[in-house]
Amino acid sequence: MFLRQIYDDALAQAAYLIGCQQTGEALVIDPERDIDRYYRLAEDNGLRITAVAETHIHADFVSGAQEFARDPNVTLYLSSHGGDDWSYRWPDADTRVHYLSDNESFSMGKIQVTAVHSPGHTPEHLSYTIIDRGGGADEPVAIVTGDFVFVGDVGRPDLLESAAGVAGVMEPSARTLQASLAARLSGLPDFVQLLPGHGAGSACGKALGAIPSSTVGYERRFNAALQLAERDAEGFVKEILAGQPEPPLYFARMKKVNRDGIRVTNGVPQPPRLTAAEFGARAGEKNSLVLDTRADRAAFETSHFPGAVCAPLAGPSLSNSAGAFVNEDDSLLLVVDGEHQLDEVTRQLYRIGFDTFAGWIPFEELAAAGMAGASLQAVEFAQFAPGELAENSSLLDVRNRSEYDEGHVPGALHVPYTRLRERLDQLPKGPRYYVYCASGRRAALTSSFLQLQGYDVVLLNGSGEAHFQSVAA
Repeated sequence: MFLRQIYDDALAQAAYLIGCQQTGEALVIDPERDIDRYYRLAEDNGLRITAVAETHIHADFVSGAQEFARDPNVTLYLSSHGGDDWSYRWPDADTRVHYLSDNESFSMGKIQVTAVHSPGHTPEHLSYTIIDRGGGADEPVAIVTGDFVFVGDVGRPDLLESAAGVAGVMEPSARTLQASLAARLSGLPDFVQLLPGHGAGSACGKALGAIPSSTVGYERRFNAALQLAERDAEGFVKEILAGQPEPPLYFARMKKVNRDGIRVTNGVPQPPRLTAAEFGARAGEKNSLVLDTRADRAAFETSHFPGAVCAPLAGPSLSNSAGAFVNEDDSLLLVVDGEHQLDEVTRQLYRIGFDTFAGWIPFEELAAAGMAGASLQAVEFAQFAPGELAENSSLLDVRNRSEYDEGHVPGALHVPYTRLRERLDQLPKGPRYYVYCASGRRAALTSSFLQLQGYDVVLLNGSGEAHFQSVAA
C-alpha cells in the first residue's frame, strides 16, 4: 500500500494519495483544483489514478473533483447524504460517479475503502476507513477524517450558517456533530492512523494542531473537544460554537461552486506577460484589480502601483487577501517579484476560485517606468499613543472577534478583515482610520484595500497589546 499526504501550506489543507502497489491503482481524497500535482505524484510512484473521493462539500477551496471528472479512467465517489440542500448538483448523466451511503465500501486493487457518515461539520460529511487487504490486514490502518476530527480539535459546525447563510442550523449542527463524535470512532482500535483534512491555520476549526497526522488512540486521550463530546453534550455545544473565527467571504462562494459547479479549465490559466504601458492601460479597465504579490509587505508599504491590493506570497497572506477582497468577476493583474513566483501565485488564486487573469509584470519594470509611486502610511504601534488620537480619527481593529474580546484598544471599532468588504457601509469615509491587528500583517492587507476604496488610512505595525483592555475590564 502507498500513502502520501499532499499538503497546501497556504490553506492548511491536506489531500491524500492512496495506492495499491500490486495493481497500480490509486485513489485521491479531497484534491484541490490544480490536479496536475496529483497525476505527477502518482506517475512518479508507478501508480495511475482511477478514483477520487470527497469527504464533503468544501468551503475553503475549489475541489478538484470536477477537473478529474473529465478523465474517462476516473470514477468519483461522493456522499449520498445531505438532503435536498447539500447534495451534489454538478454531476450530470455523463459523470462517472458513485454516491456512497454509510458503511458502503469500494475497492481499489487490494485496498478496501469504507465510507463512514460523520455529519455535523456538514450534513453530507463522510470519513473513510482504509484496509490494506493486499498486506493481509483485516482491520483499518487509517481513517481519513476530512473536517470531522483534526489533530487536537474537531470540525466547526457553524459554517453553513456563518459562511453559507443558512439560518438556524448552527446549534442543530453542533448537536449532530457531538452525536457523531461520540459514536463514529468508538469501534476503531487505538492504533488506527487519523488523517485529517486540515492543520493549524485553517479557518475550519479554532485550535488545530500543527502535527500532520495522529492516531485514534492519541486523540481519544488528548483531544479536549473530542473528550468533551463524549462526556458532556450540552457543554460541547456551548464550547464548540464559542470563539470560532469569522469565515472569509469567499467561503460562501466555495460552498456554492463545490455543490453546483464551476467552469472546468483543464489546468491553471496562464496570464500574459505585459509591458508597463499595457499593464497601466488594463488597470484602468472595468473590473480590473491589481494584486501586489511581492513577498515583502514592507516593500509594498514603501512603493507600489496606485490602487494595488497588498497580497504577499508569504504563508497564507495571498489566499487571505484574495479571499477577503477579490470579487468573483474581478479581472486580476498580478505584480510579482519575478517570473519564478508566477506559478505559485496563480495556483493559490486558482485553488480558491479566481481564474480570470488579465496579465502579470515584475515589480521592477513598473518601478523603472515610474508607475510605483504610491505608498502606504505606516506607524510603529510601539511609537503610537492611542489616547492622543487626533480629532476626526478612529482606530480600526481587524482581528477575529475572539481576539477582540480578549483585549483591544478602548474605543476601537471592530470589523474582522475577513468580513470587511461586506461591511464597508459601517465605515464612513470622513475619518482617518488607524488600522491594527496583532502584528501588522492583516492590518496591511486591510489598509491597502481601504486605500483602494478611497479611505484615509494609517497602518499600525507591530503589536498594540500594551494598550489592550478586555471586554470584561
